[in-house]
Amino acid sequence: MDELTREFLIESQEGLDRMERCLTELEERPRDAELLGDIFRSVHTIKGTTGFLGFKRMERLAHVGENLLGLLRDGKLLADNAIITGLLRLMDALRGILWTIEIHDHDGDGTEAEQDSELIGLLEKLQRAEEVVVVTADVAEPSLQAEQASSALPMIRGAQIPGAQAVEQVIQDADTAPVPVSAVARGTAASDTTLRVDVVLLNRMMNLVGELVLTRNQILQATAQDANLTLLSRRLDMVTADLRESVMRARMQPVSNVFSKFPRVIRDLSQALHRKVRLVMEGQETELDKSLLEAIKDPLTHAIRNSLDHGIEPPAVRVAAGKDAEGTLKLRAYQESSHVIIEVSDDGAGIRVDRVRGKAIERGLITAERASQLSERELLQLIFLPGFSTAEAITNVSGRGVGMDVVRTNVEKIGGKVEIDSRPGKGTVMRLRIPLTLAIIPALIVHSLLQSFALPQGALSELVHISPDRAVSAIEWMEGAPLYRLRGQLLPLIFLDRLLCPEVRGDGLDAGRNLFIAVLDTDGRRFGLVVDGLANPEEIVVKPLSAVLKSIGVYSGATVLGNGELALILDPGAIASRVGVTIRIQEDRVGEEAQADELADGMASRYLLVESAGRRAAIALGEVLRVERIPRSRVEYLGRRPVLNFEGQLLPVEDSGGVLAAAGSDLDAPGTVVVCREGSRQVGIAVSHVLDVAAGSELYEAGSRQRASGVTLLRNHVTGVVEVRDVPPLPAACDLELESETLA
Repeated sequence: MDELTREFLIESQEGLDRMERCLTELEERPRDAELLGDIFRSVHTIKGTTGFLGFKRMERLAHVGENLLGLLRDGKLLADNAIITGLLRLMDALRGILWTIEIHDHDGDGTEAEQDSELIGLLEKLQRAEEVVVVTADVAEPSLQAEQASSALPMIRGAQIPGAQAVEQVIQDADTAPVPVSAVARGTAASDTTLRVDVVLLNRMMNLVGELVLTRNQILQATAQDANLTLLSRRLDMVTADLRESVMRARMQPVSNVFSKFPRVIRDLSQALHRKVRLVMEGQETELDKSLLEAIKDPLTHAIRNSLDHGIEPPAVRVAAGKDAEGTLKLRAYQESSHVIIEVSDDGAGIRVDRVRGKAIERGLITAERASQLSERELLQLIFLPGFSTAEAITNVSGRGVGMDVVRTNVEKIGGKVEIDSRPGKGTVMRLRIPLTLAIIPALIVHSLLQSFALPQGALSELVHISPDRAVSAIEWMEGAPLYRLRGQLLPLIFLDRLLCPEVRGDGLDAGRNLFIAVLDTDGRRFGLVVDGLANPEEIVVKPLSAVLKSIGVYSGATVLGNGELALILDPGAIASRVGVTIRIQEDRVGEEAQADELADGMASRYLLVESAGRRAAIALGEVLRVERIPRSRVEYLGRRPVLNFEGQLLPVEDSGGVLAAAGSDLDAPGTVVVCREGSRQVGIAVSHVLDVAAGSELYEAGSRQRASGVTLLRNHVTGVVEVRDVPPLPAACDLELESETLA
């Protein structure tokens, strides 16, 4: 295939994608001149290029479609269901021809003549059957003429005359109607600033950046003790981070590229199933790695098919249940930490848990005794088991023997997770939790059995240290299972050494041994992973596992650490499933607003207890994002203000207690910074130690009963509250100049 033909295929596919998006919107806005202009230009461009390249079959079909679209654009036809269906058939035919050209380097061998003739006949019939008779009238304003013409169309449509042609009278020929500026003035700046890059090349670049990240980590560790190389290593660190971010951004695409396919799917399915469905899409600007975007197309399509076939009821059933005859299907995407969450929700019949339990027992997927021990949320997860289906009959839409296990399998292949929530009679929500990228992830390095392991930070909630003198009393046992009481709630524990090496005996509480608990939250399961030691967090490059290691079931990949050591990446979800950690049962809330208010109130009354310069202080837990343990060498200064550089993001640090300055010239001395959020701003607060999380009580001034501001009662001690909003912003450039002159 020559380069010109290859370029034609790419541009034509983009044009058909744009045409598909516009056609589904046109059904809602049949007089939208901008949509009609976009569709017409797409087909017109394809027709012109095919004629130049000699693809006569494609040119003939595109020409007939262009004629029909010309009548629509000129206002001589109104896009109704029949016309849009015909244009969608044309689009499918053009896609098929593009595929033939790509595979065989020609647009057909002549066997498709009958099929093409049928489609051409349909498109020509649509032109004749909806031909418009134009009459004139004396109206002062052309815009008013167009408005009257538009309002007249629905009243006249369908009037029959001999010859079976429908007559539609309009006031003024659409050629005289004003054309919206936006329909004409759409520039081609995007094409001038966009460069197509082959995905294979992007993958190669990503692999090279991954290797560079590994080399950077090793250089940072090797030069940490050499003052002469410190500045160079910092510069390398900064450049590597910027390069990695740039390459990752090149691979990122908005989820709208996938969402745009579904209006057509939902339109066809709703007609086939005789449903009335309204599609709502939110967060289409959310970006995801291209390879992951391709991988979620099939799972999303299957989830949508199930929502329409099993979820949203027929109009008559909905009306009888007191619902609107039109159901709502919502696609929502948003970013949460290092993951993108994609939700498919409907307001249909929901899933009956008792029916799920009965089907699972009937098909032998679970015993009745085991089913009786599961919570409702755990029972819902049974629909992801292979062979599970509640369909009474096989249909062309779903229930074809391809169950929801395919959705879960495909999502887990890319490191994602699937969750489902449902309320009978109210609807169902399915969440796909997708990692932002497969290549590089932040991880905490932990030690166990004299080996290093990487723990993805996306599942890490917090870290707990238990000193040797408290280990025996802090760990509780229930039927042989270790538990730790964390802020009044029992947390199941998993000792990593005993999990990986069952030969390790005892309760894991050897004399003189420090315990480090990584509190993990994954798939609704919350547990503590007990390890022997912790190391600094690292950005790790994920490498695939061999079949032998993958079969163990507790690892998701491998990586090379900064010191050159090979480390396996732990899979928190697989560990929880293997040990049998149960899914937490969430209490029902009355409405989402009540749940949000309750959560906000609970967070506002809890504080992070810290120590700074020998004094205790409290930080509202709702304002805390994370706690960073950093070497003193990471701290830089703007004027007199300490700042931290997190991958190009400047974080101002408040150090009123002089914690960072107390370290003196020891650049390796670790410091603790609590990263907080105040509105859209993030600030850091330097502290000596993080002591605990505790609930605070309000204090009142004696006699006046006025609430005391800036203090709270924590563990029976009056404790000052750090007000994050009072942390001043970074100084402006002019302030820095004045300050430097003063210091000079």
